[in-house]
Parts: sequence; structure tokens; C-alpha cells
Amino acid sequence: MNLYRLLKQRAADGKPLRVLLIGAGKFGSMFLAQVPRMPGIHLVAVADLAPERARQSLARVGWTLERYQAKSLADAAKRGTTFISDDASAAIASGAIDIVVDATGNPAAGIRHVLACCEHGKHIVMVNVEADALAGPLLARRAREAGIIYSLAYGDQPALICEMADWARAAGFEVVAAGKGTKYLPAYHDSTPDSVWKHYGFTAEQVERGDYNAQMFNSFLDGTKSAIEMAAVANATGLTPAPQGLAFPPCGVDDLPRVLRPAAEGGELHHRGQVEVVSCLERDGRPVTRDLRWGVYVTFSADSEYVGRCFAEYGLVTDDSGNYAAMYKPYHLIGLELGISVASIGVRGEPTGAPDGFRGDAVAVAKRDLKAGEMLDGEGGYTVWGRLMTGQDSLARAGLPIGLAHGIRLTRRIPKGDLVTWHDVAVPESEAVLVRQEMEALFAAELGIRRPTAAA
Repeated sequence: MNLYRLLKQRAADGKPLRVLLIGAGKFGSMFLAQVPRMPGIHLVAVADLAPERARQSLARVGWTLERYQAKSLADAAKRGTTFISDDASAAIASGAIDIVVDATGNPAAGIRHVLACCEHGKHIVMVNVEADALAGPLLARRAREAGIIYSLAYGDQPALICEMADWARAAGFEVVAAGKGTKYLPAYHDSTPDSVWKHYGFTAEQVERGDYNAQMFNSFLDGTKSAIEMAAVANATGLTPAPQGLAFPPCGVDDLPRVLRPAAEGGELHHRGQVEVVSCLERDGRPVTRDLRWGVYVTFSADSEYVGRCFAEYGLVTDDSGNYAAMYKPYHLIGLELGISVASIGVRGEPTGAPDGFRGDAVAVAKRDLKAGEMLDGEGGYTVWGRLMTGQDSLARAGLPIGLAHGIRLTRRIPKGDLVTWHDVAVPESEAVLVRQEMEALFAAELGIRRPTAAA
């Protein structure tokens, strides 16, 4: 509340929040569509490896040419226009930027940008949930030490889930479960970029006409993106995964209180305080009634006879005991809502969700029998999918994070369904690998976890 008023005051004072957007893809383009309508925010620069693509994105969402013809960052800051560049590092280092938005979707790039923001004192909004799941707990700690704000991106489901969990707790409720909806069947774990469109029901003509990336779409279908996002939520809220990972129970909005309660009380949760994703499909493929495919939810408990009566008096849908209730948001607007994060950081000094521990991880699992010497192709590809695990289990089993399972060579055969570990691959030397290994060592020491050796 009050963000709009505070943004208008920034505009009236002539002190807009000066923003750099890195990555002008779909999420970035949706943000670009809204920026001109938001008071108190000046998009000083857009950095993209393909500057012409950034210009095309600006034109496609309705920007006039004169708005993004600045000759330099300094020129853009002075004239209130936008500079297009292929050099994100230089833009981060510039004194003309206050807040950086990473919308690249590339884990290695995201890590690099956060570290640069720490060095140069720039706040960071991480649309890049892939980087957050890979190393967010360490990156957020580094950001706090540097005196900057590290934030999940509002509009994406993890930040919206964090907001709902915070609402419930601030109102005095225990959060029993929190998560999102998706389209899921067990067979989807085997899906590849070659088979993905039949599961979505897209025709060849639709795919040919649209701007569709088969591997990206497949990462949503095969369970990987759900694992990544729920790892981010766990690390930012204190909620934890079930030991077996995500169960994807079929569930519509009216059944949330019944399904998302502990198994001991008739539900499908392993424990109170769990992250879980619900499916819009029954296991036989029939659609769930009043599904939550595009939304987010939180279930919470009364744990009091009086509060339970209040639930009934005010019409809350509950389970049969009357103790469990739910709130949900049926949609999320992706980049169209991203300005909320920028505003929250700039005028309140608050993130819209940020990791404060290592509770969840997305780890690579073989989609088929894999041979020694094969190259893994990352999320949404042909070789592996991402399974949600607790941070403790991932550390104890030396799980290879899905964010590093791209362009990396296997040194052992891996049967279908088995976890891929650090000891199964030829580990490359890279900044992302070093940062992840530093994070694992840090949390293994803090949690007292003895990590397996290669021989194990």
C-alpha cells in the first residue's frame, strides 16, 4: 500500500528511481510495456546481448523511437530517455543507475550481475529465478553484506507466494502450505523438446507462427521450473519441501484446504509448513474443476475454536474439520507487475521476497538411461529434469543442481530416474561453479552435514 503515492512524490521531486533492465525477452518486454505508465521510475538503460532485439522489443510494446535514442547512459539520465547497450557490466558500474533488473534467465549471467551489483552498490531484482535457485542464498547474503537489496521479482509466482505467506503470518496464522498451480502428469517428466507441443495441444502451424522456444516451454512441463520456483520459495519463506519432493496433487481452488493439509489429517502434505505445487489435471488427464493453473495459494490454520467459528461466519471454504482454510490469487501477470519490486526497493527499502537460508534445491535427474561421455543439456532438454529436494538432502547426496547441468559431460552412466551428482560429471571451471561450491561448503558447515566423497 502507498507505493503509487510514494512514486508520484518521487516524480514530483524530480528524483525518479533510475533503472537498468538486463534482458529484453518476454518478461523484460512486459515490463517495458508498463514503465511509461509508472510515475517516479526512469528506465535509463536496457542491456541485451542483441541490442537490435531490444529495440524491436521497445517498438513492439509501443515505445516511440525518440524515447530510446539516447547516445549514452549520461545522455539518457540527463534527458529522461533510454539508452540501448550490449554492455551490462558497464551499465551496472555507471553512476546513472540505482536499481538493476536481471531478466536474462541465464544462471551464470545472473550470478555475475549480482556480484557486480555488490561491487558497485546497486540494488538487484532477480527475475532470473534460475540463478536464485542455483546460488540465491549466498548471493542474498553477499548483497546484505554489501548494503544492497536483493529481491525476487514481483509478478513471477515465487514473489507472489512469498507475499501471501507473509500476509498469513503477519495476521497471526500458521502457514500450512504455499505454492502455485501448473499442468502436470507423471509422464511429463520424460517430455522433450520434440514431444512438448503435443502435451500443450499446439499444432505445427501455431508453433510456426508463434515465438515459441521448445526447450523453455518443456522446462515448465517436465517439472523443472516448478522445482526451481519452489526451491526459491522455500529459501525465502522458511517453508520446506517434502522429503520426496513435489507430489503435484490434482486440486482445484475449492479443495485447497482439504488437499493441502497434513496426511495425518486426511490431506496430502508430508508436514505443516510445506511448499507444494497443485496440478490442473487429474491423473487420468481430466481437467480439475476450478483449477489454479496460473495462480498461487496459501493454506493456513485456525488452531482455535473461536477462529474456526470466524472462518465459518465469514464464508471461508474450509476442510471438513473447519480448521484449515486457503487464500489464492488466480493469476499472475509476469513482467506487467514487475514495477512493484522496483517501487518496493526504491521507496520502501524492502525486497519482494529474498532467500535467507538454503532449504530447497532443484537437482538434475536422468530422463533416460544416460551413457558416460554424454553432454547434459539443462532444464527442459533431452537428458535431465529438475527434482525438488531439501537443501540438506541435496548437500548430503552431492546432487548436481539443474542450473549447472548444461554443457557438462557425464563421466559415469546414469540409469533413468537416478539423481545426477557432482561425482558423475567432469566439473568445469567457471564463476558459477565456484559460487555454487562456495555456497554448498558454507551451508554444509552451518548445518553440520558431512558431504560424500567421489568414492561414495
